[in-house]
Amino acid sequence: MIGFYDYTVILTYVSFASAVIGMFCAVSSHPRWAIFCLAFSGLCDMFDGKIARTKKNRTEDEKSFGIQIDSLSDIVCFGALPIVICYELGMNHIYSMAILVLYGLAGMIRLGYFNVMEAKRQAQTEEARKYYQGLPITSMAVALPLLFVVSPLFPSRQAFPVALHILVALVGFLFVFDFKLRKPSVKQVFLIVVLVSLAVGVIVFAWRSWWDLVHMH
Repeated sequence: MIGFYDYTVILTYVSFASAVIGMFCAVSSHPRWAIFCLAFSGLCDMFDGKIARTKKNRTEDEKSFGIQIDSLSDIVCFGALPIVICYELGMNHIYSMAILVLYGLAGMIRLGYFNVMEAKRQAQTEEARKYYQGLPITSMAVALPLLFVVSPLFPSRQAFPVALHILVALVGFLFVFDFKLRKPSVKQVFLIVVLVSLAVGVIVFAWRSWWDLVHMH
């Protein structure tokens, strides 16, 4: 079979599969599980690069494949899946869809640019990147679940769609805005994992979600 199937890319494949399942959940009116899949894909993405770098004898083809397949997976996991989720959560007006289109376009541009620059960087050094250029596309795997979790605390039902529109527009803009963001340390990654895991736990096991509250009326 063509492609690579060793342990260095398994988490990327799992992340992609989770995103596709998340889309099924979103269009089947199961937003909790869709957001769970988004967060789970984000957790996989946090560790796939670290796992890949443990293989010291990777060929140039394996490295290039890893860059390409990671970005292809990311555009599905953190580009397409959030678009489907947000559409199902109420971003289904003309202006809302325009924001979602721009969000997806910004994510695609960011990943294409990253592929070019990362291939050049890896040809020059074996060191891991210390800074992100612009906001990583995986940030939506943290931002959207956290917004969903705190949404029952909003003063009205109308506040959540407003916050959702602002979040998507802002995150999409930051994908392509040229600024440096320091990569998190191991401790910070651990904290992010714990935070997202708690959010996922609330999403899955909380007895009342924002979605339930809306559909009770």
